[in-house]
Amino acid sequence: MTDQNLTTAQSGPVEIAPVQPAVVPAEARAHAEDLGAFVAASPSSYHAAAEVARRAQAAGFTLLAEDAAWGVTRGGRYVVVRDGSVIAFTVPDAAGPTTPFTIVGAHTDSTGFKLKPKPTTHGAGGWWQVGVEVYGGPLLNSWLDRELELAGRIVTHDGTEHLVRTGPMLRIPQLAIHLDRGVNDNGLTLDKQRHTQPVWGLGDAQSADVLAALAADAGVDPAAIGGYDVVLAETQPARAFGAGQALFASARLDNLLSTHAGLTALLGRASSGVEPAGTGVSTSSTSESSTSIEMFAAFDHEEIGSASRSGAAGSFLEEVLVRISTALGAGPEERSRAFAASLHVSSDVGHAVHPNYPERHDPANHPVAGGGPILKINANQRYATDAHGAAAWNAACRDAGVPTQEFVSSNVVPCGSTIGPISATRLGIRTVDVGVPILSMHSARELTAVVDPWYLSRAMSAVLRG
Repeated sequence: MTDQNLTTAQSGPVEIAPVQPAVVPAEARAHAEDLGAFVAASPSSYHAAAEVARRAQAAGFTLLAEDAAWGVTRGGRYVVVRDGSVIAFTVPDAAGPTTPFTIVGAHTDSTGFKLKPKPTTHGAGGWWQVGVEVYGGPLLNSWLDRELELAGRIVTHDGTEHLVRTGPMLRIPQLAIHLDRGVNDNGLTLDKQRHTQPVWGLGDAQSADVLAALAADAGVDPAAIGGYDVVLAETQPARAFGAGQALFASARLDNLLSTHAGLTALLGRASSGVEPAGTGVSTSSTSESSTSIEMFAAFDHEEIGSASRSGAAGSFLEEVLVRISTALGAGPEERSRAFAASLHVSSDVGHAVHPNYPERHDPANHPVAGGGPILKINANQRYATDAHGAAAWNAACRDAGVPTQEFVSSNVVPCGSTIGPISATRLGIRTVDVGVPILSMHSARELTAVVDPWYLSRAMSAVLRG
């Protein structure tokens, strides 16, 4: 989308009332069901990237290896994975050296806990425990008394990577109220070291070996493990519930919700109206001719600042963009022109107004569940949205028939940030930050409206269409 398009796009959010439970569209329910399947397949960022690649390949995308030569051609569809990050893109038939990029971005990681070195410990009372480190900023209490699994990757001494997941195996037990009579009056305080180590078995210390359990899942000798990146994951399935089944609860909505929405939008654009097996792509989408290179990018490590080789602050996106433009005959001059005409829509979940804490929100801007995706705005550029980006987003929502809302934080409750400002700073591509309103952000289990993830994906499809 060019700057001229951005300037002439009509501004202002779409005035559409929130959907009522009785009229939640069947398409929205199907999208939520597929989102639940995507979350279940993605207990770690590595699994999420692999699931994106699997779905893309099922839709006819070619898997590229970073350490191999790329034969990117006009009319092609491609996907590339770097650790827990993934980028998929389509190249239009008429693409040239100055063809711009339209990117929908998200992140694959979620807050929680990561397995420490020397992870097997033996606690008091004969309990087997594992040592974990806090990852990001989780609501610690939400992880108590849940059946958890270990998931991630192990790398053997020969350099082979194996995805692993144990299934329900661990639990962080809360102290009984009989042993802490004042907990409901004084509040629960958890020591991040002493009170968050899960139990996973009983017996003598010599018999416990959590790495052996991971090795068994991968089918390798425990002695062959050279390294691992393994997290705890909540295992309860996602589900719709409430009046009219209009609410949707799931682990890792932050930010697999946006990852799934962006992937669904890209595959829907590429599907020519035919639903690829296992993708959950709506058959209402078509592969209309595009004037831009359409791209979906999801990054790891957003929850801890994005500063890694596979994070948004790393080189992954830039290197992919350069390799594509080089294949199309671009030099530095043409690439700069393409970037100047490009657009990145960075999507991450945001805060719906909490009914029990309305004073924590801006008094005039109250995003509601079921009211559509949110446009994120922050004067201090914690979100990258500017006037041109807002106009582009509102125009896309209008084209898609999707309601949209604006989010800004209360001046006394600072907001978080996203991949948006980071990628905008690195690449100079105009970026707008959006998302879906949820409750219980950074809980082990988060809550949204069934209709909003579908709205987001439709809006993303309109962005890609241009």
